Amino acid sequence: MQAIVVAAGDTDPDDAALLDGADLLIGVDRGAAWLTAHAYRPDLLVGDLDSLPAPLLEQLAAAGVEIDRHPVDKDASDTELAIERAVVAGATRIVLLGALGGRRIDHELANLLLLADPRWPDLVADLRIVRSGTTVRALHGGGTLALEGAAGEVVTLLPVGADAEGVRTVGLRFPLAGEPLRLGRARGLSNRIATTPASVSLERGTLIVIEHHEKE
Repeated sequence: MQAIVVAAGDTDPDDAALLDGADLLIGVDRGAAWLTAHAYRPDLLVGDLDSLPAPLLEQLAAAGVEIDRHPVDKDASDTELAIERAVVAGATRIVLLGALGGRRIDHELANLLLLADPRWPDLVADLRIVRSGTTVRALHGGGTLALEGAAGEVVTLLPVGADAEGVRTVGLRFPLAGEPLRLGRARGLSNRIATTPASVSLERGTLIVIEHHEKE
């Protein structure tokens, strides 16, 4: 089951093409406005709803959209709450749109770090952020991630939380053979896929894996 969660950050018009394959559409506060602007109605609206225009909220409620409203003061972001609802609904693949950019860099960083939450590997097979030709996923220790790009496309590997130990790559221009990537250093920035299939594996730690795909 695939769920698409639309937050209130930047989106690309091409991102709307992903909506047709979704089994569950979740609007996160003002993200619901982007969905309706592209002629899609969310199945669920999540958040404190402090940035969603009141007339649209009334319209969605009248249309029977389920509304999961939370207080402004809370211990989780609206996007985190939306992911949790998608997991409860049985989603095995969750795509986050509108999770990058916008006026609040703190929200953008929080969304990126959500990918690294150690809860998700046991709950969902595929959690990713997508914006236009960029895909962001997390790789946790003991795992392997198949890269999805074509030869020549850019791949960045960034450790979060601590050093990433025992990083091994297959098919990358600058290979890693069980080496560490140190927290706060940029060694994993802007690698490229040399041959496919390409992959990354990791013994300990967590990597944020960012792929930039060439748009046709």
